[in-house]
Amino acid sequence: MSAMVPRRILHVDMNAFFVACEVLRRPELAGRAVVVGGSAKRGVVAAASYEARQFGVRSAMASAVASRMCPHAIFLDGDHDYYGDVSGRVFEVFREFTPLVEGLSLDEAFLDVTGAQRLFGEAVETAHRVRDAVREHVGLACSVGVATSKFVAKLATEFAKPRASRERIDEGPGVFEVRPGGEIEFLHPLDVGMLWGVGPVTLEKLHRIGLQRVGDIAACELRVLQLALGEAHANHLHDLSMAIDDRVVEPDRETKSIGSEETFADDLTDAAEVRRNLLRMADTVARRCREEGLAARTITLKIRHADFRNLTRSRTLAEPVETSQSIMAVVDELLPDIDVAAGVRLAGVSARNFAVPDAQLRLFDDEPHDDGRPRQEEEWREASRAVDKIREKFGDDAIGTGGSTETGSTPWGPRRES
Repeated sequence: MSAMVPRRILHVDMNAFFVACEVLRRPELAGRAVVVGGSAKRGVVAAASYEARQFGVRSAMASAVASRMCPHAIFLDGDHDYYGDVSGRVFEVFREFTPLVEGLSLDEAFLDVTGAQRLFGEAVETAHRVRDAVREHVGLACSVGVATSKFVAKLATEFAKPRASRERIDEGPGVFEVRPGGEIEFLHPLDVGMLWGVGPVTLEKLHRIGLQRVGDIAACELRVLQLALGEAHANHLHDLSMAIDDRVVEPDRETKSIGSEETFADDLTDAAEVRRNLLRMADTVARRCREEGLAARTITLKIRHADFRNLTRSRTLAEPVETSQSIMAVVDELLPDIDVAAGVRLAGVSARNFAVPDAQLRLFDDEPHDDGRPRQEEEWREASRAVDKIREKFGDDAIGTGGSTETGSTPWGPRRES
């Protein structure tokens, strides 16, 4: 890329995505206080409409607290598969403008439109075109930040979004641009808490040495910053404060992990009941692995006890697996080390360390084929893909693993009580 042509990066963030998806299929919810997430006593808010945010409801807030703050809110359990389908349609729109699309989550992505400006106009015009196309083809609203780097573009999006206060909902500009050469002027007045990598602990350390604004970090002697934060973290934040971010948009960003976890309405103390729930989660993880064409070498079991102690146990396999039976076999090896009698508040299963599945040696050695491949794991894989086809045709409830119909939870906590 020529030095004469600055990079032009868009950061697109869908507005209250989960709620917007629900309104898309239930238009009568438009303009109402809606909360998506587990709504029982252990639930967590996954998303809130701007009408709910006017009452102080925010993502990651306990649903019980949200209910007290906004008693008239409509609580919905959430539908991850549906949100994934809508997200796929949104990303199809993004790729109409550039092949350089890096997804950060279902509702968020970077787009490098440097080379697309000849077709769609300057980056800010392209951003408006993206917003219009998403609204036209999917029916949802999004906010777009425009800048020369991923970091600045993501911050710019914050100034493009709608804002909810007790008095009103400000729709926001929709697109906010930081023009080339204007990065320092934009960054330095911002609160240090807006920088990537600044959590509560780092924020306290920065405040302790008198740094309140991004410009304060830029002006701070690097040695002082390193003594306060450590060398690597200090160098990272100092670079960001000077708008230094050379990371490129990675359209083939590797999936880091695939997981499923649930918070239970009441603490579980029966090992068989915990296992039934873990089996359902293993099935979910295996299915998502197959959907992405991946097999995992590392399986992790996560348990949160009633006193909020978290325990994780992992096993890395010699060969990657993609079936719920294989994943559950690992979980069954790890679970006896967990004191279930102490009360299980949350349980989860996740997979990582991925490879593309093939016909190589698998985990179980029941009766090998002539070429040495184990028969049982291959049969499980074929059976699992047959189940996938049935679910695709007749719906998720058409077939399931043992215990899969006994769920009362969602990824954000227990389902709402009927």
